[in-house]
Amino acid sequence: MISWASFLTIIGMLCVTYGTRLLGFFLLKNKTLSPRMARTMEAAPACVLIAVIAPHFVSPHPHELIALALTVFMAARFNMLPTVLVAVGSSALLGWLMGA
Repeated sequence: MISWASFLTIIGMLCVTYGTRLLGFFLLKNKTLSPRMARTMEAAPACVLIAVIAPHFVSPHPHELIALALTVFMAARFNMLPTVLVAVGSSALLGWLMGA
């Protein structure tokens, strides 16, 4: 069972993440971006994903390393949504199966 602190942290992260997307949408709605800025904005979601999974590269837990390998494989072959779904699902399932 998830603790209330973890649940509220997840909800808070959801609100902040969605809030930054809304803020960016409203601030940039009527602006034309330069090609360089457009490339930067397109790369930002991948940078966030890397920041989230990077600590798992040095994890002592085998289930996290296996889930990381699956995530890297998916990222090389598929779009962001299937990659994230497999990453979260494999991490949760392997953690449960391996007793983490």
